[in-house]
Amino acid sequence: MPELKLFVSPGSCARVPTIALEEVGVPFDTELVRTAINQQKSPEYLKVNPKGKVPVLVVDGVPMSENVAILSWINRTFPDANLLPKAADDFEACQQIGDLAFFSGTVHPFVTRIAMPMKFISDVDLSFDIVRSKGKEDMQPVMAMINDRLANQPWWYGDDWSVVDGYLFWVWWRITGVGFDPAPFPHIQDHISRIQERPSVQRAMAREAANVEILKAEGNYRAPK
Repeated sequence: MPELKLFVSPGSCARVPTIALEEVGVPFDTELVRTAINQQKSPEYLKVNPKGKVPVLVVDGVPMSENVAILSWINRTFPDANLLPKAADDFEACQQIGDLAFFSGTVHPFVTRIAMPMKFISDVDLSFDIVRSKGKEDMQPVMAMINDRLANQPWWYGDDWSVVDGYLFWVWWRITGVGFDPAPFPHIQDHISRIQERPSVQRAMAREAANVEILKAEGNYRAPK
């Protein structure tokens, strides 16, 4: 059994591999990265991940970054957990990687514009609103497509939950938490209600809540706004 440590920050997309590891059910540690004080840019952390981001999964002392890689590795290492459907061939397996890359490379940048406009402009709040408003506009057709996909099936791949659903859960939580209107997307809302009932998701959220309390006690907590 590999020794696993996941570097996380509350509210970040590190929630997705946390859910994946909780779904697998193997022991793993999490290490809190205090992004409010830019700990991810510290010399110590940059030795772990020179990109200065979370998440990072350290496997037997060797770090791996990027959610597509992390989630793919977890799925391949623990196939019995069924984090992704059993692929019929290499083409289907690559389609699944494409789904993860869609959330990582297409959806996630829109999330950042909506949830963290200050990353794009350091001006008055009005400028933040301009960036956020454009992010919400660009996110609308993406969420409409996902909503349509879920119209006649409970999960991304049909009847079976997958870690892609965990990615959608994080995206939805992040954008609706800062004012993205959920009303036009009832099938996604139903999806979120279902996924919140999964024990793995509840355990991941409990880990995150514990880290929030640590940050609050330190005075380092930055609530989404």
